[in-house]
Amino acid sequence: MSWLEKLLPPKIQPTDPSERRQVPEGLWVKCPSCETVLYKNDLEANVNVCPKCGHHHRIGARARLDAFLDAEGRFELGQEVLPVDALKFKDNKKYSDRLKQGIEATGETDALIVIGGSVHSIPVVAACFEFDFMGGSMGSVVGERFVRGVEAAVEQKMPFVSFTATGGARMQEGLLSLMQMAKTNAALTLLAKAKLPYISVLTDPTMGGVSASFAFVGDIVIAEPKALIGFAGPRVIENTVREKLPEGFQRSEFLMQKGGVDMIIDRRELRMVIARSLAMMLRQPVDALVA
Repeated sequence: MSWLEKLLPPKIQPTDPSERRQVPEGLWVKCPSCETVLYKNDLEANVNVCPKCGHHHRIGARARLDAFLDAEGRFELGQEVLPVDALKFKDNKKYSDRLKQGIEATGETDALIVIGGSVHSIPVVAACFEFDFMGGSMGSVVGERFVRGVEAAVEQKMPFVSFTATGGARMQEGLLSLMQMAKTNAALTLLAKAKLPYISVLTDPTMGGVSASFAFVGDIVIAEPKALIGFAGPRVIENTVREKLPEGFQRSEFLMQKGGVDMIIDRRELRMVIARSLAMMLRQPVDALVA
């Protein structure tokens, strides 16, 4: 026993390091905007929006759809459509290995989830990108699931809502991924001919072939605050034009000033705003909606 331990009263004996309580990891999240340390459960209960500064953290596809859709009457579409490595593509890693990695990381089979249901009792089909699956890239499966969602909306006379969170077309599928740009837009013409609303919600980030196709053709185009939205990234543009880009370039607020989006809505208010918008477009009473 050391001289220090002899001086300490019995009730203040040092703790054995092996007996120290371990604090579980992942309980706290640091906001990248205001640097406030937030309890993860509280952040998730606030739809992943920082309660201090309003910063919109990225959110998974299923968590977003769970928060957006009514709890009852949901049905998933296109989950049986699975990715295939048709080109046997390989860069520094095989495409098949990247797919396995995406499945292990997210529990999803590809980067788009399509679920039918309702929002404030208004029937709707909603599609949402899972960014953690290969950067939310759009391949053949994403295009096919999107189209099946639109076709189901037309068949059942329901509006269609899409939430984008993507880096663009999936390079591992080459031309097949680029064909999805035309395929998804062609499907949306069926929705327009049926006079059914299409609302597009742009979240952080919405880039590449998705922003160049169906993301900007909604009857109403909504963006979340400070979301990165564009085709090529700002760093690529700066290197191309060799000029410093203006502050906030390619962010939601910049696009709003230039007329690129119709409105910027806080994620906590999206559900009600979309429900009210759909009610007006479908000529249904707005006052009947419950907050």
